[in-house]
Amino acid sequence: MIDLYYWTTPNGHKVTMFLEEAGIPYTLIPVHIGKGEQFTPEFLAIAPNNRIPAIVDQAPEDGGAPLSLFESGAILQYLAEKSGQFLPADVRGRAEVMQWLFWQMGGLGPMAGQNHHFVQYAPEPIEYAITRYVNETNRLYGVLNKRLADRAFVAGDSYSIADMAIYPWIVPHARQRQKLEDFPHLARWFAAIAARPATVRAYARAAEINVQPTVSEDAKSVLFGQTAKTVA
Repeated sequence: MIDLYYWTTPNGHKVTMFLEEAGIPYTLIPVHIGKGEQFTPEFLAIAPNNRIPAIVDQAPEDGGAPLSLFESGAILQYLAEKSGQFLPADVRGRAEVMQWLFWQMGGLGPMAGQNHHFVQYAPEPIEYAITRYVNETNRLYGVLNKRLADRAFVAGDSYSIADMAIYPWIVPHARQRQKLEDFPHLARWFAAIAARPATVRAYARAAEINVQPTVSEDAKSVLFGQTAKTVA
């Protein structure tokens, strides 16, 4: 059994997508980040970076005490290795998946996240920042579109944790000021993943948890106003 500490963000969706695909039993534990629940001592003991998602594996393979992990990419890798699913065993196949997983973690996620912030949440528009992050998001979409021109999925013919990591960051493409019709190979891939039953189930879980995914002014002060003192 996996305990999943979760909120309805792209990084949270990655893990529910994997668990639904792999058929691994899990308990969903909401962490309402707009209310500051990610800063409780109990959650920080599991996720010292005070970010969701995090998991606790109640039955790790070594038979020892429950094992906790934070960082969505590390969680996907751990679950894939434990279950033997969605991560190839051969050296070359694994390398293909892992480099695109890191591409999402180091590129698409941070750049799209800054896009979201300056386009939607900044108290006043800063045109340089908006242009910078919208353009970089556009470049990354172009990289992904080119990659998908001759293969069904990011790492080849098989669906993998790389696809699961990337897809939730493409879902809000309109908010990122991107048009999927400009990226036909990406659009084909996106539609195929959206239609997967496990994807549908994962996003249904999100709708159960957060029926109005909006960010209030109070929530903005919690999400964007923290310093080192918060976790001291």
